[in-house]
Amino acid sequence: MMKKILVINGPNLDMLGKREPEIYGAKTLDDINLEISKLCGQLGAKADFYQSNIEGELVNAIHSAADYDGCVINAGAYTHYSIAIHDAIASIKTPCIEVHLSNVHTREEYRHKSMLSPVCKGVILGLGEKSYLLAVRALLDE
Repeated sequence: MMKKILVINGPNLDMLGKREPEIYGAKTLDDINLEISKLCGQLGAKADFYQSNIEGELVNAIHSAADYDGCVINAGAYTHYSIAIHDAIASIKTPCIEVHLSNVHTREEYRHKSMLSPVCKGVILGLGEKSYLLAVRALLDE
């Protein structure tokens, strides 16, 4: 049976390629999603994608991840304070990997704390779009 991965992106990630390219790079979210789709195809898997700027919609998407073999999540700024997203990840058995394009530990102090890390299988950050690709590989190696 083909494995399925859900990739969830939070607020402002729809602005990739336009928003602070010196931090987040020049690739758009569509570019990154295409790379993920290609990798999944090479590995005999399928990826679905979801992006929202609204916290409750992200919670609903995480709940739907219960029907997947793995979830890659970049919750953007919600990473640092959303108990609702933390609880949603904790409520499913699907392994989730938290990703960030930038190294949040070299940035503002408020970005150093993640509410999601304690309920995620792992965290990959600071490697640009490769953070997503490594997360997909990790989930598909299980």
